[in-house]
Amino acid sequence: MSHDALRRLSFIDVAGSPYDVGAALGRFGRAALHDHFRTSAAWRELTARRADPRIGMMATIVRERFPRYWAELQGLAAGLELPFEDVFLWNCRGDIWAMAPDGCTTVQLPGSPHVIGHNEDGDPDFAGHCALAHVASEGGNEFTAFIYPGSLPGHTFATTSKGLIQTVNNIRPLAGGAGTPRMVLARAMLDAPGLDEAVALLRSAPRAGAFHLTLAQAGDERLLSVEFTAQALSVDRVETARVHSNHLIHADTGRMSQVVTGSSGVRQRRGELLLGQTLQSDPQGRARGILWDAADPELPIYRTDPADSDVENTLASAVFCVGADKVEWAVYDEAHEAARFDMRDGLVPVAR
Repeated sequence: MSHDALRRLSFIDVAGSPYDVGAALGRFGRAALHDHFRTSAAWRELTARRADPRIGMMATIVRERFPRYWAELQGLAAGLELPFEDVFLWNCRGDIWAMAPDGCTTVQLPGSPHVIGHNEDGDPDFAGHCALAHVASEGGNEFTAFIYPGSLPGHTFATTSKGLIQTVNNIRPLAGGAGTPRMVLARAMLDAPGLDEAVALLRSAPRAGAFHLTLAQAGDERLLSVEFTAQALSVDRVETARVHSNHLIHADTGRMSQVVTGSSGVRQRRGELLLGQTLQSDPQGRARGILWDAADPELPIYRTDPADSDVENTLASAVFCVGADKVEWAVYDEAHEAARFDMRDGLVPVAR
């Protein structure tokens, strides 16, 4: 099998109780995560942080306030055949370690319909080991999300049976907290019935780490850009075209202490420049053109260098059109090629 074939994104269908869903996701990612744990610098960094007292506090919050996702994590550990403590630690990686290898770039184009473009940038070791998962977890919404081995769904890009769209960008604050792990919050968002409930969840729950979220919903005129940290929450309604990489940029959060990597800074500036140069493009083509830009030879938006400075490569791109009564979207696992998955007719892929 060629290297290109090994990189292709797969599709899985998962249903059952939260524990069953977690176990199925664990079985899917078992081999890849076992290999990753044995060899990755990321896992070594995390194991050095096992004594962080926030981990136990985060576990108590998830167990008491989010029992469905606690069960999902327990099932995930069983399916992975790994100790629960290791799997929980892995799912708290960005909360206790600012430089966890998670990236992403999002393009936000408000209109009728709204168009959202997203590059999912992650550890190159996971190329070819990720999937789109259609999940039907008892007690929650059905959804389809990009998944990584060993991780809860939700912290990448997804759409739900309620027509809710979520894309997620890593943020690297210098101050964390002892609240809900950010990946658990992102998972919980997928069970929200609407935008108001999703934002209310972020306001009401104690937060540990930081993310940027782009949120939209079929039938709702709003396109939202949300930045949250342990200490702050900023919700902006997007009225003009924007791009967002991996640092806080809102007026009321952008001054917080954070790590802005070279890649994140260049992608933000390049994306904003391209927004100003592509005003006449059709929105979907405009989003793809920005996501797939590689003009900067060292720090491109579309990232394929195994020696990437942040240890991140673009593993998939998604473009969503969020209209008055439906969501149409496509997922690309190679730039400038036909979509690998066309999700136009619902939560599962259909032939183009």
